[in-house]
Amino acid sequence: MKEKLRGIVLNSLKWNERHKIVHIYTDQRGLMGFIVPDSSTSSARMRNAMLMPMSLVEFEANIMPNRDLSTFHDLRRSHALANVYSDPVKSAIAMFISELLTHCIQERERNDALYLYIESSVRLLEQAGRGVANFHICFLYHLGAFIGIEPDMGTYGNGYWFDLREGVFVPSAPQGRPALDPERARVLHTLSRITFGNMHLFRFNRDQRNEMLDVILTYYRLHNSTLGTLRSPAVLKQLLY
Repeated sequence: MKEKLRGIVLNSLKWNERHKIVHIYTDQRGLMGFIVPDSSTSSARMRNAMLMPMSLVEFEANIMPNRDLSTFHDLRRSHALANVYSDPVKSAIAMFISELLTHCIQERERNDALYLYIESSVRLLEQAGRGVANFHICFLYHLGAFIGIEPDMGTYGNGYWFDLREGVFVPSAPQGRPALDPERARVLHTLSRITFGNMHLFRFNRDQRNEMLDVILTYYRLHNSTLGTLRSPAVLKQLLY
């Protein structure tokens, strides 16, 4: 069965000497895996350039019933990302988002809200100027709403702790569960107001930004067992001022 799809490239993995597997999060079918020829020809190099992590693409998929892997043809970009791949900071952010989503997204079914959030975020990363150093923090925080682990900000109170396991603010330190102390809980509550439109107003230094990244990733790991250890945050921490 042939079907026209839009998608967001998450990663490429070598399968054998002549092929690789490309994972693409699609608008109609969720996460899909595709077998792609891997060679050094000029056409292969052009195709590989369109299959870089977080590329926005359109293609016609050849979907085989009861098979995990498909093939595609007529691949083309749906939106150019020249800045994302030429700017080292934006490139590092794209790699982080790619690695994060590779671990977080397992569903092979349509999810319009999640797809549109990721696609619009990638487009905004391409355009971003001021505040780009906060982009990954903003993306990561708001992603929680689309994968069902958004913190309950309605429970916040001055001096409250944040229970990382339950995702709520509490008046005293929870016994036997990981938590953020009141100072860091307050920073998390402040962070809930960040958007791609106002992220340039949040003046975090390197240490604050790195701590927030660690805190949010810790929260994600407690609620998503597939996240595991990520390599890209170390690169981000070195690049972002």
